[in-house]
This record gives sequence, structure tokens and C-alpha cells, in this order.
Amino acid sequence: MSGHAKVDGSQEAFDPVTLEVLRHRLDCIAEEMETALLKSSCSPIVKEGLDASASIFTLDGTTLAQACAIPIHLGTLIPAVVEILRVFPVASMKPGDTYILNDPYCGGTHLPDFAVVMPVFGAAGPLAIAATMTHHQDVGGKSAGSVPTDSTEIFQEGIRIPAVQWAREGVFDETLTRILRQNVRIPDIFIGDLNAQVAACKIAGVRLRETADRLGDETLLTAFRLLLDRSEAMTRAALKLLPQGTWRHVDYLDNDGIDLDRRIRVEVAVTLPGDGTVSFDLTGTSGQVKGPVNCVPSGSLAAACFAVRAITDPMIPNNGGCFRPISLRLPPASLVDPRAPAPVNARTATIKRITGCMLAALAGAAPERVPAPSAGQLLVMAFGGRRRGGENFVTGELLAGGSGAGNGFDGVDAIETDATNCMNLPAEAMELEAPIRVNRWTLRAGSGGDGTWRGGLGQIKEYEVLDEIEGSLSFSHRGERHFVPAQGAAGGAAGTVAKSWITRRDGSSETIQSKIVTQLSPGDKLIIETAGAGGYGPAAARSDDARSADRANGKLAPSID
Repeated sequence: MSGHAKVDGSQEAFDPVTLEVLRHRLDCIAEEMETALLKSSCSPIVKEGLDASASIFTLDGTTLAQACAIPIHLGTLIPAVVEILRVFPVASMKPGDTYILNDPYCGGTHLPDFAVVMPVFGAAGPLAIAATMTHHQDVGGKSAGSVPTDSTEIFQEGIRIPAVQWAREGVFDETLTRILRQNVRIPDIFIGDLNAQVAACKIAGVRLRETADRLGDETLLTAFRLLLDRSEAMTRAALKLLPQGTWRHVDYLDNDGIDLDRRIRVEVAVTLPGDGTVSFDLTGTSGQVKGPVNCVPSGSLAAACFAVRAITDPMIPNNGGCFRPISLRLPPASLVDPRAPAPVNARTATIKRITGCMLAALAGAAPERVPAPSAGQLLVMAFGGRRRGGENFVTGELLAGGSGAGNGFDGVDAIETDATNCMNLPAEAMELEAPIRVNRWTLRAGSGGDGTWRGGLGQIKEYEVLDEIEGSLSFSHRGERHFVPAQGAAGGAAGTVAKSWITRRDGSSETIQSKIVTQLSPGDKLIIETAGAGGYGPAAARSDDARSADRANGKLAPSID
């Protein structure tokens, strides 16, 4: 890489080839950070579920490059980095300084998601900010896994850390480390995952310094500004091509985890004025609720960033310039702008519903670009207890439904969509980490909405608690789409709703109304059926070949004679 930058003090010119090479270089650094993060972590939810993300920011807190990771993380890292820079200005930072944050009311998103932030220095001074976010398997609180669906205040959800300095010039604060370890159920795994985040940030430091050594610090900083401005211009141009107008969509969460029979309204109005901007107004969304589906504003920001990237040209370089045209209106003291100490641990479900509403509204402006609604479900479960012999365990599970069908394609079965991007964990990961056996795992035939193009299928998974625990184990189930299905589009049918139940050792059965915190004992079985996605186009127009393939692949519901 050779730079051809000319700096005259007020105006900079940059060779476009070098600029494009540098853009790819930054993306590769972010991806290398992500790889180091995933491979260095200890918990299955990161190693196997990939629930962690990495990004590089400019010195003012603007996203510069992102790994292909979790859109929710990448969006919610923005206010987290801004908050750390507010408390610890760049001018006060030194090489080796490291900062952490997880408090949703101080720039975070929910307590299991810890941000680790580290400045990157070149020969002449600071160049950028490296940041990672990981969902930690346990951060304390009232239930193992720190996702209690029955929490009524954030104090029940785990340890809260505002923006604090964890290391000074490479020397870590052992007092803070001891406090963190003392407040979680699996301290070695927790600290191991935090150290993986630090390692990923260090990768960014090494690679950016290598780049600065070749180009020079000032040339690199100039290129950062140009890359952001270029993405902003390209995004504004793409938005100008869409028709002007306002489009609305309404969908519902099953409940808040406390009042299980009350549906929670999410309403979005999207306005495209034709000037290269887009606004999202969530007026009409339910007020703040008792349970933990409340979502601090960073969640709506993440949803909006994802929706704009989904509706505009995917070839636009992905950085903070893409997000400059976005504006948000969030009603105060509402589901999307709660007041502390409202609980927020289940905010992923809300962000997914917000994202789905934004995309469905944008379908009015660009119907050919937006598929039918996905299942919009990321079932998060946490299991925790004590093995015989005294060893604590906490492990989690992530289960997805299907993605929506589009004009010309069927939906994808059992895949995360709508601003989440984790993986279904292998059965072996669960069985290695906890005294639980996976008895069955299959696609849920017939769950995708019918149509010219079929919605993606959900999945069925059955677990059994083994007789290797002391007493019982804690179980949290954070579900969605048990009552309100994913709708079809352009005449397609809705997907099938989710179902979950517990079959106790004595043969009795308990239906889970979407969310529950309970105890499981040896011999108990848990059966999960995730939701299907919406179909696209009238079912009568589906081809005979497509239906034959569905039958051959076992994707149709069994016939009832």
C-alpha cells in the first residue's frame, strides 16, 4: 500500500485506489478482531453461538469499520463508545488504557453485553478507538444466565458497570477485577471472555499501527474522514432514489414477562422526504412496561442502522457515514425510552420487533427489496445449577425461527434475522457444558407460511435434564411469537406460532406462555418448537415442482387422514 495524499493544511486530496485499498484493510482488521474474539473466548455462547462483535471507531466515536457480526452489538456500541469518550476524553488516554461499560442507562444495551474499549496510538498520537462487545454467559442477578424474564427492576438483572477504566497503560485494576469476579456465577469463564475482548482490541492496535507506519498518521486520519464522507454521500443518494412519503407498520410482542396475557404494541412510521434523509417515529408504541422487554434508545438506533443498510445498496462501504442521514423520534417513558430502573434484559426481542416493523414499513417504499416478515424470534434460554461434586455451571441456548420469503425465493429455515446474527449451538456444546441431553432436533415441518414462495421453517428441539445435578437447575425461557405470528406479504400466509412446554418426570405437562423462570429437575424434558416465517405471494401460484421438493424434503406438515 502506498499513499498518495497531499496535505496543504486546509484541503486534502487522496488517490482513490489507495483509499479503496485502505477501506478493505480496515474491514479486514475488524474481521481479524472478530476472529480473535471468537477463538479466544471461553463460553459456548461466544465460541459456538458467535454472540460477540468487533468494531473500529474514529476518535470522535464514529463507526469506521465493522466485522460481519451482530448488528445489534454494532449499533449499540456507538453510544457506548461515545459515553466512554465523554467520561474519558481522548486527550487523557495513553497506550494500554482499557475501559469497560455495561450499564444500559449509561450507554450500554443490557447487562450481559460488556463493551471493552481501547485507544489505538500511532507515532504522533491517538489514531482510533478499538471496541468489542460480548454477551457474557452470566453477570449475576436473580437467575443463572442473567436473563430473568420476571425481573421488575434492573437491580435484579446483574452487576452494573458505568464507564470505568479497567487498565492504565497496560496495568489492570485488580480491585475492579476482584469485584467483577465476586458478582458472577462462573468467574473464570467471565474473565476469560473479557480477556478475549482485550486481545481483539490489541489486534486492532497492532494492525492500525502497521498501516500508519506505511502511510503516516495524518494521511491515515485524512483517509478516515474521506471514507465516512463517501459512505454518507452514497447513502443519501440511495435514499433520494426511493419514493417520498410516510409508511407505517404495527406488530406486537407476546408479553412483558410479568403480565403474560397482555400484548405489547410496537409502531413505526418511516418518512422519506426525498432529501437523502430518513426518519423513524415510534410514537404509538406501548408505554414502559413492568417486565424486562423495555429497550433503551441504543436499541432503536441499532435497528434503524440495520434497516437503512438493508434497504440501500449493499456495495456502500459500511461505516458511520451510512448512519448520518438517520433521525429517530422515541416517545419518553415508553417501551423504547424507559426510565431507570426499568428492567431491560429481554431487549433483544424488542429490537427484533422494532427492526421488523421498520423493514415492513420500508416495504411500502421498496416492495421489491423487502421480504415477508421473518419469525422475528431469538429464543434465549439459560440453564444453571450445581453438578454433583460442587461445580457450578451456567450455559445458554439460542434458537431461531425462519426467515421471510421474498419475491423469487423461499425463506431460509432456522436462521437468525432482523439485527441478530448468532448461530444455533451444536447439541454437543450443550451436553459438554451442562448435565442436559438433547434427545431430538429437527426442522418443524409446515411451520413456514404458504405462498408462491414459502416462509422459512422453525425448528424442534427436545432437552432432558440428567441425574447429575444437586437438587434442581434454574431455567429461563425468553420466547416470542407464541401468540402473534409473522405475517405474510403480497398475499402470502402467516407463519406458525411458536410453542414450548415442559414434561415433568411424573408425566405432567406445563405450557410456557412465551416467558418463564422456573426450576427443572432430573428426568424433566423441555420441548421447543420455534416459529415459522411469512410466505410471499398467493399460495395458488406456487409451482408443482416446488411443492414436490417440499414433500420430498419433509418440509410440509403431515397429512391428517
